[in-house]
Amino acid sequence: MSVSVERFGQGPDLVLLHGWGMNGAVWHGIASELAAHYRLHLVDLPGFGNSPLKGGSEYTLPWLAEQVAAVLPEKCHLLGWSLGGLVASQLALTMPERLHSLITVASSPCFMARDEWPGIAPKVLAGFNQMLAGDFMQTIERFLAIQAMGSEHARNDIRQLRHWLAERPAPQLAALEGGLGLLAEVDLREALVNLDLPWLRLYGRLDTLVPKAAIPLLDERYPASRSRVLDKASHAPFISHPEQFVTLLRQFIG
Repeated sequence: MSVSVERFGQGPDLVLLHGWGMNGAVWHGIASELAAHYRLHLVDLPGFGNSPLKGGSEYTLPWLAEQVAAVLPEKCHLLGWSLGGLVASQLALTMPERLHSLITVASSPCFMARDEWPGIAPKVLAGFNQMLAGDFMQTIERFLAIQAMGSEHARNDIRQLRHWLAERPAPQLAALEGGLGLLAEVDLREALVNLDLPWLRLYGRLDTLVPKAAIPLLDERYPASRSRVLDKASHAPFISHPEQFVTLLRQFIG
């Protein structure tokens, strides 16, 4: 399994992991500005973009993290958006010595709503799974709409996401199904309590996939981490509010 990485820019190594259904091109809107300060590594997760998924692979979080670890620079700042945030968090837990810092964007250590835990309603994820069996590109379209929901630039956000998605090969069904399984099952809330790395958590207040009610609970659970909320952003703050996003990132990494 070879993971595709697009590399360019000058400076400290910054690795970016995309979310479910997307690919590394999703960062192209902010990449030129970041590349003036960092050596960028835009990863296509297995089964997405230019990283074909070979048969027989079990799509688990530890396996995904291993595949990404194989293409990481020796030491880097690691940023993960949404599902990519779970992969980044897993890497931070299993090989912290490879990271300068962890940045999670519109991500949760536990995406699924559970007892007294705000998250995605189980019936929503179940609905996506059922839709995948039919027309999976239509399923991704629905997901793009949910990601932009609430954003003041929703229509433009969706257009941008669709544009970058089309730049690379369509995602594979096995990766889409596996990714939904991870969003439904993974719970890293306890494991991350002992994380000993600089950690920035970025959120959009209007995000419906990582509800704002989860943010104070995560602040309380991880007091050593830093959280910032973009008030008018939804699930893709780097697309709807690129300047604010890059400023927060640069303030944190330095």
